[in-house]
Amino acid sequence: MRFRLSTSVRAVAVLEAGKGVLVLLAGIGVFHMVHHDIQHFAQHLMELLHLDISGKYPSIFIAFAAKLTDARLATLAVLAAAYTSVRFIEAFGLWHEKRWAEWFAAVSGAIYIPFEIYEMVVGFQWLYLGALFVNIAVIGLMLAVLFYPRFGKSGAGA
Repeated sequence: MRFRLSTSVRAVAVLEAGKGVLVLLAGIGVFHMVHHDIQHFAQHLMELLHLDISGKYPSIFIAFAAKLTDARLATLAVLAAAYTSVRFIEAFGLWHEKRWAEWFAAVSGAIYIPFEIYEMVVGFQWLYLGALFVNIAVIGLMLAVLFYPRFGKSGAGA
């Protein structure tokens, strides 16, 4: 059992690192959009995706893009870098079975639960259900490792 939980914690580390990589790539993309016509880019993207730009969601996306200034884009890029740093630090801590990282993973996973439940109540989507189950699994795993150490760390317990 010890090996399986340790392997599962490392899987969570990989998941967190993956989230960090995705946000890092998005942040780099946002940073490269500084000094560009974002609204034109958004319209072109909608056309590439064959979406009707007068539709509800594409028009919201285009209106949002029109409000993005260079300062806001730079702020988004900095926030993406900060989020990425946190995810990479968490992943490193989980990979090396650090207790602080296990606590951090449990708490950070729990933070999203109310939002995911709210989104499911407002309008059911499989994505929110999947995210909810993943977060519950991560929280359960972290709590098991934290409160039942004989199952967790390779040097501890039975």
